[in-house]
Amino acid sequence: MSSNVFDFVMIVLSRKRQALKFAILIAAISASYAFILPTYQTGEIILQDEHLNITPKEFYIANVIDDRSDRRAIAWLLPFNNTELNTKTAPFDFSSGFGAIKRFIQNSMLQNTALHAIIIHIKRFNIAETATANGQAEGKAELAATFDLQQGDETQHLVDYDGNANYTRNAGPPQDVEPTLRKMLENSLLYFNTWINKQAGSDIRLAKSVSVSFSDYSEKPEGDTVYYSVNRPLAWDDFRGGVPNSRYAAEVSPTVGYNEQTEVKNGVIRLNLEIKVCLPKSACWAKESVRGDAYTLNHEQRHFDLAKIAAIHFVQKIKSEELPVDNYDGPINVDYLDAYRQMDTLQRKYDAETTHGLDHFAQEKWNERIDRELKQLGVK
Repeated sequence: MSSNVFDFVMIVLSRKRQALKFAILIAAISASYAFILPTYQTGEIILQDEHLNITPKEFYIANVIDDRSDRRAIAWLLPFNNTELNTKTAPFDFSSGFGAIKRFIQNSMLQNTALHAIIIHIKRFNIAETATANGQAEGKAELAATFDLQQGDETQHLVDYDGNANYTRNAGPPQDVEPTLRKMLENSLLYFNTWINKQAGSDIRLAKSVSVSFSDYSEKPEGDTVYYSVNRPLAWDDFRGGVPNSRYAAEVSPTVGYNEQTEVKNGVIRLNLEIKVCLPKSACWAKESVRGDAYTLNHEQRHFDLAKIAAIHFVQKIKSEELPVDNYDGPINVDYLDAYRQMDTLQRKYDAETTHGLDHFAQEKWNERIDRELKQLGVK
């Protein structure tokens, strides 16, 4: 073998020995780190679907919202093979993130969208483990949530839930804690289902419809206020206010109002509106020159009649509507303002066309019109 060939072979062998030594060194370092570093179980927690023993009659879960102040991992667990004291925990989360909770709830019980839409806000949900002296993992689970009612674009808070659980387990994979997490969710839903079943018939927030009844308000014994009644027409003794400096002979100030009483029974909001058509005696006045005059008293009585007509139109309007459970007072208030404006318009028109009673022919026409309408409305 020539000198050059021999040198080339020796170089190749030398490089192979160096590479082998390097590989052995790397393997030794890796083995060393594998020995001194704690072994954590890789992977995530899979929240298993389960048919819950809940058949909602009042609600379905429309959404689950993450409102946790600490949105780190759901579980902080001890390593797979290490539960020695002072061992640090490692974070584990659901395999599909926070959305696993919504999926679990919606897949595990019936979702009837004809029922109340409920939004769950998760405020706190976690498990934390510590090592015990006998080599086990001791865990504490917490779940805090609020249940809100969704009505269109608005929500109403219904009830809070706050639960916890403790367990002890041997070292094992993170999936071991999944049943505890699942049970926590089930307990919160059982709690809410029980609560809403008890409250559905009497809680106004959960009412399904509105029923309205009407009555005429009266006051006994009679005080300063005269409430409209066909059996109680105005009398000159009702005109007790001071007489102002006016070109008119007399004046009354009728008004329309109502009292509202609310009761919830069997999931129905039962409203009773006590209709007030009234005038205060202290605001009615008449000059001495007309007291005892039946024609003038009739003119003032017709003002009172017009207020009664406006009040009946108010009642009729409400009867023709289907009031929403989440804002039944809104339409009632609008209808009331419309009735009040109608009354004011009628009063002004009546005085203008009768020249405040001075035009006897126009007064007679209005008498006939008012009597006819009162009869059609069932008052006379």
